[in-house]
Amino acid sequence: MRWVRGATSLLMAAGWMVAHAGNSPRAGADDFDEVRRFIRDGLVERSVPSLAVAVAKDGKILWEEGFGWADREQRRLANPHTVYSLASISKPITTTGLMTLVQAGKVQLDRPINDYLGAAKLRARVGDAKDATVRRVTEHTSGLPMHWQYFYADEPYRRPSADDSILRYGNLITAPGEAYEYSNIGYGVLDYVIERVSGRSYADFMRDAVFLPLGMTRSSVDLAPGLETNAATRYDAAGAPLPHYDSDSRGGSNVWASAHDLVTFGMFHLHTPLPAQQRILSDASIETMHRRTAGTDAHGYGIGFEVGDRNGERLIGHSGSMGGVRTQMMLFPERKLAIVVLSNSNDDLVGETAERIAAKLLPKWPIPPPRTWPEPPPFVTPDELLGTWRGTLVTYNQDLPVELSFLPSGEVHAQVGGQLRTLVNSAHFENNKFTGELGARIGTADTERYDYTVRLSLQLRGTVLNGGATARDVETQRMRNALTHWLELTKE
Repeated sequence: MRWVRGATSLLMAAGWMVAHAGNSPRAGADDFDEVRRFIRDGLVERSVPSLAVAVAKDGKILWEEGFGWADREQRRLANPHTVYSLASISKPITTTGLMTLVQAGKVQLDRPINDYLGAAKLRARVGDAKDATVRRVTEHTSGLPMHWQYFYADEPYRRPSADDSILRYGNLITAPGEAYEYSNIGYGVLDYVIERVSGRSYADFMRDAVFLPLGMTRSSVDLAPGLETNAATRYDAAGAPLPHYDSDSRGGSNVWASAHDLVTFGMFHLHTPLPAQQRILSDASIETMHRRTAGTDAHGYGIGFEVGDRNGERLIGHSGSMGGVRTQMMLFPERKLAIVVLSNSNDDLVGETAERIAAKLLPKWPIPPPRTWPEPPPFVTPDELLGTWRGTLVTYNQDLPVELSFLPSGEVHAQVGGQLRTLVNSAHFENNKFTGELGARIGTADTERYDYTVRLSLQLRGTVLNGGATARDVETQRMRNALTHWLELTKE
């Protein structure tokens, strides 16, 4: 079957090469021929269905072009106006909408986000919930943990209400401001804040406050009516089309846009907007969003934007990755340069293409080598963990007793509820943080939909280990769930 799929991909690629003449690049883009060859070779060699690029500099679009199939089954070619699922590039778009409310005085970044919620509030398991400000939620330092949850159209499960999601998973597992922890649920809370403050649906607000004023006519939250026939179908790693899916963190992952629209969004944030774009944010508001307030100099975060310094260049933007989606937006403020690459397959070709475009336009920009994942060293039990720890795993419908035993041999054993004792794999301890993975059942309706493992991320605080136990689905062709619950253990 793999050979048949590969043959099909080659035939489709050949058909694309013939039909591609109608998808001509913007004039003056001849300097990117080497990148074009890289993209075309990558589509065939990796069976990636399509990729769309857009590049702008100094307020002008230099190059925008589509490659491959937006929809293989319908024989629709990709082009710069094909609408792609953006995954996490939704975050800087959502916070751009949020900042219009900040400018209007309707939201204050440094007020507790609970002030803008209803009866369902974030709960602090560590620290004080009042310190979980709007700003800290936008920069992933509020204490909210890893979380994602997807709902496929061909399955019976549907997105819960925002209040239900907050009641189930709105736990601050580190003290606000203590640590950077990338968290999609925070952006689910933010889109709910936008709804509550504006009095409109998140999708309608974003359309009127961001997309239309910025000329992003092929952009929407989810797929707005009329855009479906121009949308790129999402494909899994085996090349099969995925059914449409939703998430419970729409502000973090549910925006769709074309490469053309997204590069114009980048131009607005580089202070080089197109003439028809409205100034929905002041220069000061934009710079506030781009200021690093979390993370490190190399890998930091602002208000919805990844912020860092690489190869002597200041770089802001975001990437995105989920089922049938890989996206990249790179903005270089000092160069007034925006690079956008979108795909309907979750493949590294997107990032590699963006890096090659950057290297073409920035003389000192090296193309990074392929990522490698070295084998971790064997776990050696530190003295401060040696022994038995007992406590409770808290879920929204039950509490489960948990026991962890750290042995001198380096093995870690676990027992959850009345289940059999099991070995904790991939154990690691660094900076007073223990991580590991085990087979156990959480027992909630949300977690029991699919097969999963439990991943521990626990901070040592004296004689207490506490943090998150995440029920994360076993890898399949579909992204499923990562649902984090509170776990606290005390050493005997």
